[in-house]
Amino acid sequence: MEPTLLLDLDGTLVDTVPDLLACLNRLMASRGLPALTTAEVIPMIGDGAAVLVRRAMAARGREATPDDQQTLLADYTANVADGSRLFPGVEPTLRAMAADGWRLAVCTNKPVVAARELLATLGVLELFAAVGGGDSYRTRKPDPQHLLSTLADAGGRADAAVMVGDHHNDVQAALGAGVPCIFAAWGYGAAPAEVAATAAAFPEVAGLARGLLGRG
Repeated sequence: MEPTLLLDLDGTLVDTVPDLLACLNRLMASRGLPALTTAEVIPMIGDGAAVLVRRAMAARGREATPDDQQTLLADYTANVADGSRLFPGVEPTLRAMAADGWRLAVCTNKPVVAARELLATLGVLELFAAVGGGDSYRTRKPDPQHLLSTLADAGGRADAAVMVGDHHNDVQAALGAGVPCIFAAWGYGAAPAEVAATAAAFPEVAGLARGLLGRG
């Protein structure tokens, strides 16, 4: 059975803060609200677009509306890769792992249309057997079924899979699915205690993943 590497998107594969911040601040400006800072936005990321907008509005003492969410999603989807970039080492590491027989899949709480557009614009969409977005299934991370559904769409199995992510949602989903998780230390979150391994930089993922499946 080919091994599968499941990957979170924001903060793991791609530094998306520049575009999320820009879109949020265009929304803030349109509502007559003060701009957000990078330090404010980073902890808001990881639970999907609706939660991101709700947190952003709450930070300015407002309650988010459905129109706020729709406005942000339309703007973000149209400008998904203006400033976002793959983290160092992502593309060569993924291409090497694919050549070595790994299936690759993205499991993200980002809406799937925006996720696929981002990966396509950055030139790596074709590497992934599946992209499971936050609106692709009935559940999303930290629910393990989100991870398992993405894994099934990629043609993989939990006993031959490894998850990589920078958020506690990634770790909890992996734990619930019985899949070891590598924590992405370069990302936006703090390392939980339950991770199977920690990578300081993306190129370390290949060796750690092989080791976790006894293929090192």
